Amino acid sequence: MSSANMSCRFCGAGLRRTFADLGMSPVANSYVKPDALHHMEPFYPLHAYVCESCFLVQLEEFQSPSEIFGDYAYFSSYSESWLKHARDYSLETMKRFNIDAKWRVVEIASNDGYLLRNFKEAGVPVLGVEPAENVAKVAQQAGIPSVVKFFGTRTASELVEQGIRADLLVGNNVLAHVPDLNDFVGGLKILLSQRGVITMEFPHLLRLMKENQFDTIYHEHFSYFSFITVEQVFAKHGLTIFDVKEIPTHGGSLRIYACHDSGSGHALTENITRLRNEEKQLGFDRPETYSSFSEQVMETKRKLLEFLIEARRKGKSVVGYGAPAKGNTLLNYCGIRSDFVDYTVDLSPHKQGLYLPGTRIPIHSPDKIKATRPDYVLILPWNLRDEIMKQMQHIREWGGKFVVPIPEVKVYP
Repeated sequence: MSSANMSCRFCGAGLRRTFADLGMSPVANSYVKPDALHHMEPFYPLHAYVCESCFLVQLEEFQSPSEIFGDYAYFSSYSESWLKHARDYSLETMKRFNIDAKWRVVEIASNDGYLLRNFKEAGVPVLGVEPAENVAKVAQQAGIPSVVKFFGTRTASELVEQGIRADLLVGNNVLAHVPDLNDFVGGLKILLSQRGVITMEFPHLLRLMKENQFDTIYHEHFSYFSFITVEQVFAKHGLTIFDVKEIPTHGGSLRIYACHDSGSGHALTENITRLRNEEKQLGFDRPETYSSFSEQVMETKRKLLEFLIEARRKGKSVVGYGAPAKGNTLLNYCGIRSDFVDYTVDLSPHKQGLYLPGTRIPIHSPDKIKATRPDYVLILPWNLRDEIMKQMQHIREWGGKFVVPIPEVKVYP
């Protein structure tokens, strides 16, 4: 497939080099309702390119953010490990920057208020900016003030006109979700108070490549960042990244800390130099480094299909756990439907009773597993592997086993 008409969403250079071509796929969070099972689904190319100028890995935009996030199926509060991560982050950040009632914390893509409630409980004024009205409503009902808007320079300017600026500006797993990257980061610059600090968390491209996490590529994620690239993006908009931490969430993420270029008093930590040098040593500033990823992806597909074919030939039953977006990339790319996986389960009642996009695998409550006693449970949100294996340890009562597909197929007795 040619990328002749595509240009980099950050620097504008033409895109020619493939990072990973995962074929045609539906939008990952477009779960199918029972009355739509006989309707056609739109499939779009899931083809990631790397810019040979700034090294941003990216997808073409086929659906607008309003189409993807208008009525969103993901609610953050259904993962205990994610809630703990949010609590730990909040406590650590309040302590590090002496955050008190004189600060204002604003979170971009605040979802159901899972994170901001930690600051609110500490007496810190908070505001969420969340584009999905159905999700923001849950936050508002929990007492978290939330603005239902997409974030960018326009929304930032509107908030400033209302007298609102952010002393702590938080964005967890949102940077990858914005097609107009420059408008988004430009908005951060506008909304940030003079003394303010930005923290952003996003999956680290280095971990994605090392751990073969190709299933985190889906249409909702427009961009995939190395530290080298994200530094360029923030610098272009007058923002300095003064610290960075490698964190385990989503299979390996970065949390960056940024402030205005103009004398905010934050010295650069040694983490900045260390990570920048590590990425350069690994070749993240050389186009050819990105070319070998496609073969890793194809080999993972082969191994997963070999396992499932052998299990089915032996008469073993396989079900899924979870209905995450990453699971939909994996299943659609590998061509895995209900001929291999009978059904999947999910804790979120917002997904139960629906069907996975593309594969049309039904989504049930986790109770279904106890009723049907499958031989294997394929964990689709592999980043929550430990939490799920603890939650579902009763499958061992009948000899059931867990299967984790990434970075390669592994069976846990």
